[in-house]
Amino acid sequence: MKTVVVLILAFGLCQSHPRTDEDNDKVSQCEGSASCCNICSLTSVTQKMGELGEKFANVAEKITFLETRLQNAEKEVLELRSLTGGTPQVAFSAALRNSGSGNTGPFNTATPLQYAKVFSNTGNSYNPSTGIFTAMISGMYFFRFSMFNNLAPTPNSVVSLMKNNERLTSVWDTSGTDSNDMGSNAVVIPLKVGDNMYVQLEPNRVVYDDGMNYNTFSGFLLFPM
Repeated sequence: MKTVVVLILAFGLCQSHPRTDEDNDKVSQCEGSASCCNICSLTSVTQKMGELGEKFANVAEKITFLETRLQNAEKEVLELRSLTGGTPQVAFSAALRNSGSGNTGPFNTATPLQYAKVFSNTGNSYNPSTGIFTAMISGMYFFRFSMFNNLAPTPNSVVSLMKNNERLTSVWDTSGTDSNDMGSNAVVIPLKVGDNMYVQLEPNRVVYDDGMNYNTFSGFLLFPM
């Protein structure tokens, strides 16, 4: 059976490929001898089959290479999905005034600043009505706040970043003659569920803001813990 298949393939290749000068020389040499002609034809077919085999091997090698690259790409996509898909998303950023301009303060007691103009609030952990961020996920967080002074010849501005009732860091401007001073500060801090973060205007202090949004409060979750 195998012999028949080989002969059929050989015949097909003989019919499908035009003769070269070398083939014609071999046929001329074999004229008058059927067995010799058959041997020459089979030799030519074997050579052509060898060439086709090399081409198929090269194609198979390229396919294997592409399959490997595809598998690696699929693996990277799955890894990225596992990194981003399972991580809670918490981030917010807000400015002090929704519109208009003017001073906030002074107050007789320390007062949380209510940053009313919300730029973003993914996770809804920030409450613009109170100015307080409440952690709904335990983790490591980043917070940043900025302060513009009271825009007066005598500066009188002090704000502090608070965790619950604990003062973490402050920005102040209470001396000098420059009426256009501002500053900022930031922390990276672990929070537990229920912890509150807010910016506190200290007693009898004032900050100024307008449509330029000088006073801001922002934060986001770095990673859960």
